[in-house]
Amino acid sequence: MLRISPVDPKQVSKELQGMSNQGRLGPGETTNFLKILAQSPAASLAYLQAEDTLAKGRLSKRKRAQIALAVAEINGCKYCLLAHSVIARNAGLTEEEIDSARRAAAPEPKADQMLRFTQSMVLQRGEISDADLSALRKAGFPDAEIIEIVANIALNVFTNYLNILSKTEVDLPAIANGLPNALLGKSARAPA
Repeated sequence: MLRISPVDPKQVSKELQGMSNQGRLGPGETTNFLKILAQSPAASLAYLQAEDTLAKGRLSKRKRAQIALAVAEINGCKYCLLAHSVIARNAGLTEEEIDSARRAAAPEPKADQMLRFTQSMVLQRGEISDADLSALRKAGFPDAEIIEIVANIALNVFTNYLNILSKTEVDLPAIANGLPNALLGKSARAPA
C-alpha cells in the first residue's frame, strides 16, 4: 500500500514526463516514482536539475548506471533496481554486468574500483579511509570524477529512500523481461 499518494498524471510537469520516456514506459505514460516525486515541485526541480547536470558530467552513462545499481542493491530498493536495470541495458550493459554492478563489482578494473568505493561510501556514510581514496585515484579517477561519483551516489540515495518510504508500486516493463527473478537471493559483496 502506497504511503505517499501520487499526483494525477496530468499534474506531472512536462520535464518529469520526459524522464518516463527514457525507455521505461510508453509515450504519454508517467512512472509511479515520478507521480510521487511530483507532489513536491521543489524536489522535482532539484531532481531534474541534478539528473540533467550529472548526465552531462565526466562519468559515462554506463558508469552512472553501475553506481545506481550498486546503491539500489545496498539500500534494498527493488523499484530502483528494476528502473536502473532497464537504464543499464539501454546504456549497453549486459545482464552479467548488471548483476555484477548490483554486487558492487565489475569485470573492468577501473569500474570495479569505482563500485568498491561506491559501496564503501554508502555503507560507511562517507567515512572513507585514505587507502580507499588512494585506490580510487590509482585506478585513474581524478578529483572531479570522484566528486561526481559522490554526487551520483547522493542522487540515487534520494530516489531509493523516496521509493522505499512511499512503497512505490512497480510499473516498469522490466518485470516482463524476468528481472524480478534476478532480485531474489542476491546481495552486495562484503566490503574489502
